[in-house]
Amino acid sequence: MTSDDVIPAPLRRLWRLPESSRLGRPATLDVDRIVAAAVEIADRDGLGGVTLPKVAESLGFTGMSLYRHVGSKDELLTLMADHALGAPPDLDTDDWRDGLRRWAFAQRAVLQRRPWLTRVPTSGPPSGPHQIAWMEVALKIMSRTPLDWANKVGALMLISGYVVQSVRQHRELAEGRAEGQGQADAERDYGRAMARLVDPARFPEAARLFSSMLFEAPPPDTPSTAIADADFSLGLELILDGVAVRIAQSNP
Repeated sequence: MTSDDVIPAPLRRLWRLPESSRLGRPATLDVDRIVAAAVEIADRDGLGGVTLPKVAESLGFTGMSLYRHVGSKDELLTLMADHALGAPPDLDTDDWRDGLRRWAFAQRAVLQRRPWLTRVPTSGPPSGPHQIAWMEVALKIMSRTPLDWANKVGALMLISGYVVQSVRQHRELAEGRAEGQGQADAERDYGRAMARLVDPARFPEAARLFSSMLFEAPPPDTPSTAIADADFSLGLELILDGVAVRIAQSNP
C-alpha cells in the first residue's frame, strides 16, 4: 500500500491527484471541466441552479457520466467552493492586526463577487488547496505572535465565520428591502418604527437604543458601500480586540 492509497477519493479529486485511466485512453471529461461548468452556472443562476443534470447538459454529457469524476452533489459543492475561492493575496506583514484585517476584507471581496459561496454547506474543516492557501496566509500573519496553534486556528475560524455570515446577512437584508430603498433609508425607517412600538417601561434599554441617533440616515452623499464597510469593520474590530487580549495574555 502506498501513501496515496490512504487518501480518500474525494480528497484525491479535490487536490487533483492523478488517477489511472481504466479505459487506457484519455478521458473526454475531467474534474476541472465539470467544476468550471458548475461554477459558471452558480455565478449566473445562484447555488440553487446547480444540479448534476444541468452541469452535464452544459458539457454535452449525460448526468450519469459525471459520477465517474464527481462522487456526489455534495462533493461537487466542495470542489466548487475551493475552486471559486481562488488564491489568496500576498499579505506578508509584521503587523498581525493589519494583516488579519486585510485578510478578512480580501475574503469578503471574494464572497461579495460570488455570494452563492455563503450558501455552500460546511461539510468539514478546510481541506482544498485554495482553502489551505488562505489558511497559510492567516497562520503566517499570526506566526510572529505568541499564540499557540489552538488560538491561531480559533482566531481564523472566528474571522472566516464572521465574514461569511456578514456577507450573507447583508445580502438577505438587501433582498428584503422595498424596491429602490437603500440601506440607510431602511435603517432609518426601522429605527423610527421601533421607537414608536417599543415601550420604555417594558424594554428600557431597547427604547433608549431606538431613541438614539444610531439609525438616522448618514449625510446624503455617503455611498452605500461606505455604510456596509463601516458595519463590517465594527464587528471585525471587536473580534480583533479579542485576539489582541489573548495575545497580551500569552506574552510571558
